[in-house]
Amino acid sequence: MFLRLPYILHPNILIRVGFTPRNINRTTKRGLQNGMLTSVELCAGAGGQALGLERAGFDHTALVEIDKHCCATLRHNRPAWNVLEEDVRAFKEEASNYRGIDLLAGGLPCPPFSVAGKQLGEKDERNLFDDAIEIVDATRPRAVMIENVRGFLDAVFHDYREKLKKQLSKLGYETDWRLLNASDYGVPQLRPRVAIVALRKEFAGQFNWPEPLPHNPPTVGATLIDLMKERGWRGAEDWAAKADEIAPTIVGGSKKHGGPDLGPTRARRAWAALGVEGRTIANEAPDPFHNEMPRLTVRMVARIQGFPDAWHFTGAKTNAYRQVGNAFPPPVAEAVARELKAAIAKPKLHAVRA
Repeated sequence: MFLRLPYILHPNILIRVGFTPRNINRTTKRGLQNGMLTSVELCAGAGGQALGLERAGFDHTALVEIDKHCCATLRHNRPAWNVLEEDVRAFKEEASNYRGIDLLAGGLPCPPFSVAGKQLGEKDERNLFDDAIEIVDATRPRAVMIENVRGFLDAVFHDYREKLKKQLSKLGYETDWRLLNASDYGVPQLRPRVAIVALRKEFAGQFNWPEPLPHNPPTVGATLIDLMKERGWRGAEDWAAKADEIAPTIVGGSKKHGGPDLGPTRARRAWAALGVEGRTIANEAPDPFHNEMPRLTVRMVARIQGFPDAWHFTGAKTNAYRQVGNAFPPPVAEAVARELKAAIAKPKLHAVRA
């Protein structure tokens, strides 16, 4: 197996350049000493969850992603990250080298559970939950964090959810899940997503779901006004005043379906109500004399997803937009990860004898 810099592999020892060599089983101690905990992320995409985890205080030991465009984006923004361009099923063979990490995270494929698809669940060839369970067994992290679509909570998948819970329980973890709306954490769109967390039983009682922010997120107009004015569009102020709601859920599509647009007909109607043309994505902001509904650029969509402007998405417009649209909003990932860090960084609580 070959690990890309800044990691060098010796038998049973993972050395990160610039750190004192030690067995990966001791990375938790290292993490607590430097204020960072260690993580491995599966299906990392273009870095939405990874960025949120980084902000929450996790140091990425490896990020596994099969899509070359997403990998290019990850490497461009964080050259020091150990990005493994491979299938999760292939990563299983080397997962034991990461035993002792603090967190195993991932955004597993959504189509098996999406209401937009056939909802085949575990029968879908794209389903990676069982593979993730094997990686949990190999790495034995303190905590697990998996993101998926709202459809995962549908009644049709009740038995499958219980199966996953039992599998994780046998490995020593207590599992919970919750539907989170991105708008509750400052993201200017609704974007409901399921967060699945599992903690080793000695830490499970110390985890709390993040509380929603006490204020509403900014509107689409307030979020994008400066980007809409980049080329001097004279109608930007009037447009922003009318775009006074949060955005509908950004739709990224897949390699087989979906292009650089803001989704199906119903989604486009919602965008039109905000004064946005959703049939295509623009290459640049409106010119000074633009007199129609503006289109969004990839950068605008990324900001609505909660990405900082400095995060660059590589590749052509279609690939860049798809990376943005399929991402887990960084602020939501950060909110959950901060609670996980607080739970697993605490010493085990012991009962006090009377």
